[in-house]
Amino acid sequence: MGFIPKGAKWYLADIVEEIRVDGDHRNVVHTNQTLIRADSPDEAYRKAIALGKRGNMKHKNLEGKMVTIRFRGLRDLKVIHDELEHGAEISFSEDIAVSEKRIRTWISSMRKLAVFAPIQAPSGPNYVDGEIMRELYIRFPHLKNKNKLARTKAWNPPKE
Repeated sequence: MGFIPKGAKWYLADIVEEIRVDGDHRNVVHTNQTLIRADSPDEAYRKAIALGKRGNMKHKNLEGKMVTIRFRGLRDLKVIHDELEHGAEISFSEDIAVSEKRIRTWISSMRKLAVFAPIQAPSGPNYVDGEIMRELYIRFPHLKNKNKLARTKAWNPPKE
């Protein structure tokens, strides 16, 4: 077992879920990095598995196709060594004998960081819950003409 600091309370789980839409051969796989509060690695594991399983669901999209979301497992589970506060290290990786050329390929300019990427309509199957979208359309009718925007995971509804 890796080093677990005394009093560690937070873990970071990579929860993998697969999404399938009836009639579409493509799947969509999300790896969700999720904070887990636990008093031990075993408890963190149990809680991460429970969170993953809680995400299992089925619903119909706006086209009436069945969407199935299934927890596939954990990609990783790491302890967070520091208290959660500004500047706390959440995770790290270590590589040995890395060339300068390879290091340069790892470094991104500000405009290439995900946080600054423009919102784009997804190119995969429509797995958005149709019931939720109908509710949004009732509450925000102007969205009906912006379905691609409404389907994006990063979309935030307008403030009232």
